[in-house]
Amino acid sequence: MSEVTVVGLGPMGSAMAAAFLAAGHEVAVWNRTASKADALVDKGARRAGSAADGDLLVVSQTDYPAMYDSLGEARLDGKVVVNLSSGSPAELRAAAAWVAERGGTLVTGGVMVPPPGIGQPGAYTFYSGPEDALDRHAATLQALGAVTYVGADQGLAMTYYQAQLLIFWSSLTSFMHAMALLRRAGVSPMEFLPFARETFTEMGGDGPMGYAKILAEEVAAGVYPGELNSLHMQAVGLRHAVDTLAEAGLETTVPDALRRLFERADAEGRGGEGLGTVIESILKP
Repeated sequence: MSEVTVVGLGPMGSAMAAAFLAAGHEVAVWNRTASKADALVDKGARRAGSAADGDLLVVSQTDYPAMYDSLGEARLDGKVVVNLSSGSPAELRAAAAWVAERGGTLVTGGVMVPPPGIGQPGAYTFYSGPEDALDRHAATLQALGAVTYVGADQGLAMTYYQAQLLIFWSSLTSFMHAMALLRRAGVSPMEFLPFARETFTEMGGDGPMGYAKILAEEVAAGVYPGELNSLHMQAVGLRHAVDTLAEAGLETTVPDALRRLFERADAEGRGGEGLGTVIESILKP
């Protein structure tokens, strides 16, 4: 068992501190609003004297500027700072330089579960940065979930994290559009749920409808077969879907943006290729 200092005691940081305690680690806690540490101190945590108190600092705050504010001018010689806050990859790379200037090592992370999922089966976190620094503390960090290392570049963890969230947000928002459309037609969301669930499952599977795998293979090869279902055909179909939403009196901003992207790829001369060709337009905004 080792000691870990958790910096930031919002819902996520508090769940992390509790998970470390449950795993038997010695836990110090620090928050800019000191009273937020009270409940965890009652459970056995130690109140840290400062945000830089300890050799392993696990930071969970609103953003990276909060880390700068919390650590201030403190020296970080020999310390490993594992920052699990959200930001952009460029922000994380700049933060790595900031920590290094103070003598420490930054390992970045993106936690892929909400607070109640911390330490539960299926929980995992993307980590990036110096692998030896992560390896020294991997056994401790396992209390939060599986340790998934993605590379030395400190920006990679957040790139993976944001990529996953793009899938999450856009997929569920499309599901909300679908439920709204059916609701206008008097169909219960629960009546539609089995069909939506099948679509989500099949898209991520290995069968003939496993579009995630198909697209990944096509993008990796740079070839987008469209003989059976061309992008042009799908752009026309998407226009019909947007028209259907508009006729039902529903919000169309996001689906219409998707329609414009499809039509742009078509106008660029790739309408005879498959859906995967849209990534070429995404790569050249």
